[in-house]
Amino acid sequence: MAHVLGIDIGGTGIKAAPVDLSTGTLVAERVKIDTPRPAVPAAVAGVVRELVVGFAWTGPAGITFPGVVTDGVIRTAANVDKSWIDLDARELLAKATGLTVTMINDADAAGLAEIKFGAGAGQKGTVLMLTLGTGIGSALFYDGVLVPNTEFGHIEIRGREAEKRASELVREEQELSWGKWAGRVDEYLEHMQMLLSPQLVIIGGGVSRKSGKFLPLLTGLRAPVVPAAMHNDAGIVGAAMAAAS
Repeated sequence: MAHVLGIDIGGTGIKAAPVDLSTGTLVAERVKIDTPRPAVPAAVAGVVRELVVGFAWTGPAGITFPGVVTDGVIRTAANVDKSWIDLDARELLAKATGLTVTMINDADAAGLAEIKFGAGAGQKGTVLMLTLGTGIGSALFYDGVLVPNTEFGHIEIRGREAEKRASELVREEQELSWGKWAGRVDEYLEHMQMLLSPQLVIIGGGVSRKSGKFLPLLTGLRAPVVPAAMHNDAGIVGAAMAAAS
């Protein structure tokens, strides 16, 4: 199984591309379609089908979801419609696409890609991957092994969920300066350090492309904080990896 289709369902966009599993690279140009509003299951399934048809794909597919996923069933849905909760997404999307489908949490997928092919390759011990986007996703690894569905973006800081203070969406909506936003990210990372003592922190999501604007402003961590090497492609690659495992 050299090539697998990876589909990354996010709060704002749904992205897809076939992935070469031996190198972790996309073998065709990534296609992105806006996430439907509201992001109800039938509408999202329609977009996923459209992406599959666009690539004329007939093999297996890995699909991410922005929430807790256990055995293909969605357990939380913070940044999409609540009607996903307790839905068998694997069954829904397999029926919509006609494909064999594997479901995985979106941040876990991005983490898998970074641990194998990106910024976490070869790193022993505890590695924390955080995706700063519509919300904050998290993926936790020990010696390269994933601890799934951690959802550390919902940890409370100053009486609010961390992702409601320090996500990329909040920075844009509140028009925060990079310095002010970095202060919030710093506070969040210090909290995660206290809980987990990671040896490496990887920052992913779309904002990882702008890491030079905020990573130098972070001061509170003992562990190195590095940008994701695969940027926003990590979720697609990790989704494909999950389908092959």
